Amino acid sequence: MSMLERLLPWRVLKARGIMGMNKRNGDYIAVYNNRSLYPLVDDKLKTKRLAEDAGVAVPKLYAVVEIERQIKSLSEKLETYSDFVVKPAHGSGGEGILVITKRTSKGFRKSNGQIISEQELGRHISNILSGMYSLGGLPDTALIEQRVKFDPVFADVSYQGVPDVRTIVFRGVPVIAMLRLPSRMSDGKANLHQGAVGVGIDLKTGRTSAGVWNEQVIVHHPDTAMPIADLQIPNWEEILKLTAHCYDLVGLGYIGVDIVLDKQHGPLMLEMNARPGLSIQIANRCGLLHRLEKIESMDSIPDSIEQRVAIAQSL
Repeated sequence: MSMLERLLPWRVLKARGIMGMNKRNGDYIAVYNNRSLYPLVDDKLKTKRLAEDAGVAVPKLYAVVEIERQIKSLSEKLETYSDFVVKPAHGSGGEGILVITKRTSKGFRKSNGQIISEQELGRHISNILSGMYSLGGLPDTALIEQRVKFDPVFADVSYQGVPDVRTIVFRGVPVIAMLRLPSRMSDGKANLHQGAVGVGIDLKTGRTSAGVWNEQVIVHHPDTAMPIADLQIPNWEEILKLTAHCYDLVGLGYIGVDIVLDKQHGPLMLEMNARPGLSIQIANRCGLLHRLEKIESMDSIPDSIEQRVAIAQSL
């Protein structure tokens, strides 16, 4: 049972268009997501290469580690980079992601300030290869990529991590979005289940409203005490176009798209999800179902990304 289903009676949920997990799984994921296409989003390396081939902006890939012996030569490949991110190709929920912000004489500085040695970095990558953080515990691949330096507009409402914009895209149309803000509880990760803050976004304007944190409705960030409402998301039109384009990349009808805003490179597609969660409804104080039904009732969806964005903003 979802958080919304625990908080409100089913009649109220239905009237507000709140969608539960069973409805999502049976009527949308099962119907609109061809399982043969799941590897395109479940494997972050495949997603990145697909995006790069299509000209979609993503964080730059520095190195790929697929087998243990490649760890020994990794130091040479990374010697020109002072900061980077290590992540499992098949990870989920932010598990296994290691953010290195600086090299020091003693090793590598993590985003929380802790210093780790080169050997410890190697052990972390070895754990990724073993499948410690992967879906189903299967052997995995480690990706080393560019560390995003987020847009300064988020400096006062993020704690030791990079915020992102999660958007659910249905039949190529963005239908609902939220800003995910790292917190102390989430250990600097933008994952609501680990304690990040979810903030609703007006699709038409790109401005934020109040949010949700730890199953509580809030108007200030729990760690910085700064207001989280009425922030203008930079490059909002570009973000919507980027999320709509992601549908064309993978062909899945119901997906979550995560976009980060780099202060130098602008919006970058971080990853996609074939089973996006439903807490985004709480953050927006708005149900998904009515919007999905409106898109579902359309005989055809325009091929033009601009037209699909216009539909999104009319919702």
